[in-house]
Amino acid sequence: MPRLIAQRLAVFLLGASAAGLVLAQAGKEVKIGVLNDQSGPYSSITGAGSVVAAKLAIEDAGGSLFGKPVQIVVGDHMHKPDIGTTLARRWYDTEGVSAIFDIYSSGVALAVQKISEEKGKVLAISMGSSRDISGKNCSRNGMQFANDGYAVANLTIKGSMDATSNSWYFLTADYAAGYSIEKDSRRMIEESGGKFVGSTKFPLGSADFSSFLLQAQASKAKNIGFIGGGADMINVIKQSVEFGVSKGGQRLIPFSMTTDDVYALGSAATAGMPVVQSFVWDESPASRAWTERFKKASGGKMPTDPQANVYSAVLHYLKAVKAEGSTDNAAVLARMKATPVEDFFTKGARIRDDGRVMRPIYYATVKPVNQMKGPDDLVSIVKQFSGEETFIPVALSECPLLKK
Repeated sequence: MPRLIAQRLAVFLLGASAAGLVLAQAGKEVKIGVLNDQSGPYSSITGAGSVVAAKLAIEDAGGSLFGKPVQIVVGDHMHKPDIGTTLARRWYDTEGVSAIFDIYSSGVALAVQKISEEKGKVLAISMGSSRDISGKNCSRNGMQFANDGYAVANLTIKGSMDATSNSWYFLTADYAAGYSIEKDSRRMIEESGGKFVGSTKFPLGSADFSSFLLQAQASKAKNIGFIGGGADMINVIKQSVEFGVSKGGQRLIPFSMTTDDVYALGSAATAGMPVVQSFVWDESPASRAWTERFKKASGGKMPTDPQANVYSAVLHYLKAVKAEGSTDNAAVLARMKATPVEDFFTKGARIRDDGRVMRPIYYATVKPVNQMKGPDDLVSIVKQFSGEETFIPVALSECPLLKK
């Protein structure tokens, strides 16, 4: 009889424990953070638009979890790792944030990824160019949803280089991602039989590219690769026209052009330039419908590739939280990596052990004005590459999580 009483008591306590867990989860608020450039040179590519994308993902996930609305906090890292890490620590330690999204700065991403691992939190980067993020500094807590520097270099060089234009000179942003992309580019160029003539570095936020362009012109290289983005890219393209780069028989080839840059510069100035992207707004009825929702929520602005990937990452995270019935980050991370990424523009993309989302990527070129069917008909898709064709092979990766 005492044994039977003990068994019944154990069952009662187990039930009480499970009920307590349900009650605890019912009172648990899910809070996520969007950390990016809100006011600087890349703010139009990510910035407020990434917050809009995150809110759309929350809406599509049902808006609430465990009986409370999903909350979102926003921070501007100003491309400074110390500011980014200060915000991340505060969010994790005192504000109850369980996951951070976007970043779009390799230096900040590397620093925040380290803190996320220390705190056992989730970090989902929309776009981070340094190969170290999912390479030698990879983390079980970090993921990369959109393009990275290796992918951009790989597809841009494959699409741009031919037998008559195989020499390159680079204008490279003076930060971690710039060095990483240039290093990969040089290896790819030389392995393909091309010639790396040289490079010069420029500081983030440069207004005057005249001296850099003169050096590139003096190199006589057929291709002038530009590794940078945002306002820097807009400035260098405008000034390359003034300096007559194309008239001298050289091509300016930006490595991180987005459709946002094409809107800013116009198709006449950017026709033929490469765009490497995973999101194409008019690819399907679903992508067109999502784009209309985004435009309505953002005051008419078209979404960029990084912003679409913020949506993808936030939705995938919230699905995992819901499926687990818990905000336990270890369980949620495991669920995210075990479940293929599925949304309006992503079909069955798996997350590799280094955190890389193995999604297909498009190589496209900007349409000439006379080929555009409307103001948003900006690019021609040249080829879609699989994730395996696009991202760094396991054999070349320095990520210890892949060395099994």
